[in-house]
Amino acid sequence: MKAAYIEKFGGPEVLKVGNLPDPSPGPGQVVVDVAAASINAADWKVRAGEYKQANFPLVLGRDFSGVVSALGSGVDLKVGDEVFGVLEAGRDGTYCEKIAIGGAIVGKKPAALSHVEAAALALTGLTAICAVEEALKLKAGETILIQGGAGGVASFAIQLAKHIGARVITTASAANAAYLRGLGADEVIDYNATDFTKAVKNVDAVFDTVGGDVATRSFAVLKPGGRAAFIASGAQAPKPERSDVTAIRPAVPRTRKHMERVAELHKSGAVRVPDVTLFPLAEAAKALGVSEGRHFKGKLILKMR
Repeated sequence: MKAAYIEKFGGPEVLKVGNLPDPSPGPGQVVVDVAAASINAADWKVRAGEYKQANFPLVLGRDFSGVVSALGSGVDLKVGDEVFGVLEAGRDGTYCEKIAIGGAIVGKKPAALSHVEAAALALTGLTAICAVEEALKLKAGETILIQGGAGGVASFAIQLAKHIGARVITTASAANAAYLRGLGADEVIDYNATDFTKAVKNVDAVFDTVGGDVATRSFAVLKPGGRAAFIASGAQAPKPERSDVTAIRPAVPRTRKHMERVAELHKSGAVRVPDVTLFPLAEAAKALGVSEGRHFKGKLILKMR
C-alpha cells in the first residue's frame, strides 16, 4: 500500500511517500480501505518528535473514513461496511491506503456523508464533544469563549455550544469573522486588533485550541467558579494563578458511541461539515505545512482514492 511516513523525527523534509506492507486484522480488528484522512495539528507534532513515538517507519494521521475490506475474529461489522473513526493514540496512522483498527471503536458512516466529509468530522467532532459536553459540561444559558474559532475542532465546538443553548464568543482573524458568525458565533473578536482579555469578562467556560500565551491568559476572563479546557497545551492543562477556577485537559477516548454522537449531530442539522481543502496523498508534506502555518479555515483532507 502507499503511505506517507517518517523514518526519523524532524521537519517537512523527513516525510516520505512510498510503499509499505498491507496490514492484517488481528482479533477484534478490521482492515479499512481508507478513502480520506484528515490532517490535524497533532500530525506535524508527531513528525517533529513531540509525542515520542519511536517505531519507524511511522505513518502519520489520526482519523479517516473508508470501507471495511477484511475482518478479524469477534467483530460485528462486515466486509463492505462504510465506516469512519479515530485511531488509538500511539498507533500507526491514517495517511495510507489501508489501516487495521479495533472494530469496536469505529462508527458506521452515514450515507448522507461522503468519505471526505466524514473524515473532516471524525477527530474534530470527537474532541469537541469530549471537551464541551463531557469535560466542561456546558449548559444552556452559559457563555463560552472558544479560542481559535476557524480551526476544525473549534468550529465544531461553536456549533455544538450553540446547539446546547450557550452564548458563544470566539477569537479569529477578521477574514474569518463572517464564516464563524455563519456557524452561530454570537461575537467574533479579531485577535489581530483586540486583546481578548479586555473585550471579554466573566464567562462561564473557555475552550482553548490555540495554546501558548493565549491559553494561560484565558484564565483572566473566567468568572469565579468558571472552568477552562485545553487541547493545545500538551498532556497537562496549564495551571491557573487564581484558585477559584478549574483547568481541564479533556480525555478523548476512542469509542463507537462518540462516532455515533458525531453522526447524530450532523444528521439533526446541529453541526455542518467544515470548509474542506483537499490534497492527494502525494502532497501530504504540503498539507502538513499548511496545517503547521495555522492560517487556514476548516479542515485539510488527504483523499486516497
